[in-house]
Amino acid sequence: MEQPNPSEDPGLTVRRLLRAQPRAALGTLLAETGEPYVSLAMVAVDHDARPILLISDLADHTRNIRRDPRVSLLFDGTAGLAVPLTGARASVQGRAVCVDGDARLARRYVAHHPDAELYLGFKDFHLFKVEVERAHLVAGFGRIHWLEAGRFLYDTSSAGPLAEAEAEIVAHMNEDHADAVQLYAERLLGRTGGGWKLVGVDPEGADLLREGETARLWFDKPVHDAESCRVELVRLVKRARAMAEEAAAGASG
Repeated sequence: MEQPNPSEDPGLTVRRLLRAQPRAALGTLLAETGEPYVSLAMVAVDHDARPILLISDLADHTRNIRRDPRVSLLFDGTAGLAVPLTGARASVQGRAVCVDGDARLARRYVAHHPDAELYLGFKDFHLFKVEVERAHLVAGFGRIHWLEAGRFLYDTSSAGPLAEAEAEIVAHMNEDHADAVQLYAERLLGRTGGGWKLVGVDPEGADLLREGETARLWFDKPVHDAESCRVELVRLVKRARAMAEEAAAGASG
């Protein structure tokens, strides 16, 4: 991960962490004793950045949530840094609410974690959304903030059309514009390897996936429907192609 920008709004820093991390440490309270318990959870986030979980009744953390829905999720953005404590991490607190039957959230979760599709139909697996209340951000030495949810959640009041069109946008990009997705990964994000796929779009950007490796493509300006998303994706692929042409010209020169 990159070093956090010290001038960036803390709420945006928290949201960047939530959108970029595919996993988190999940803290719950043991059903038997009330003592703290931490486990690993694979996470996606909704368009407003609220976390989504798919968890099994066989797991201790699910039994804990059934008894007491209070949870804390640690999103760690310090991987790859020479001095991890200089990186950003956020502990998000809230209550886990079962949302079985929400087809859109299920599709979004499975798109980000394709292996989860096998478990989605099992009776002992359940979809939860975390209704976040606050977050504790540490973004390097001395940059420490407690933030209420309104400071870091994204206002999606005007972005309903994008959420409705997301699955169609993702399918169209992967089926008809796979070359563009590959250019995003290689030229704009500096990733290697072929086979990158688009797995999600939200008002602030797009998520890419390749064999378990994730990448986040941030838009320069927010989008709220299919057309504005198309315009932004086209603009970004033009930038990526220009970079590729420049690199080719430099190599030949």
